[in-house]
Amino acid sequence: MRGWKFLMAALALGLAAGVAQADPVEGVWQTQPGDDGAFGHVRIAPCGGAICGTLVRAYGGDGKPRETETLGRRIVWDMAAEGGGAYGGGKIWAPDRDKTYASKMMLDGDRLKVSGCVIGICRTQTWARVE
Repeated sequence: MRGWKFLMAALALGLAAGVAQADPVEGVWQTQPGDDGAFGHVRIAPCGGAICGTLVRAYGGDGKPRETETLGRRIVWDMAAEGGGAYGGGKIWAPDRDKTYASKMMLDGDRLKVSGCVIGICRTQTWARVE
């Protein structure tokens, strides 16, 4: 019986440790302004076995919140942690150009360098952590 209690305690600690270890990229990030001056807040979180990002707030070029049909839309998906703050193998959708790019990300403290390429044309932005 004593061994059973030890096993249950070890299992509980293991589960708690797994929950407590969130990926360091998780949180809300502010994008750089797009071609139209608009920017957004993207919530980065796990989705299945990958990392995804959903647009949770949108702002116009004047910095004021705005309603848009893209709110709630996943704009980053299938990112995989590669170690050392690097993420790759994912896709990103750019609302200002309505294009999807093969993407990668690099985390450096409260900055997230997000880049994507399609047919040899690449874009890079540096996002700032909001939450």
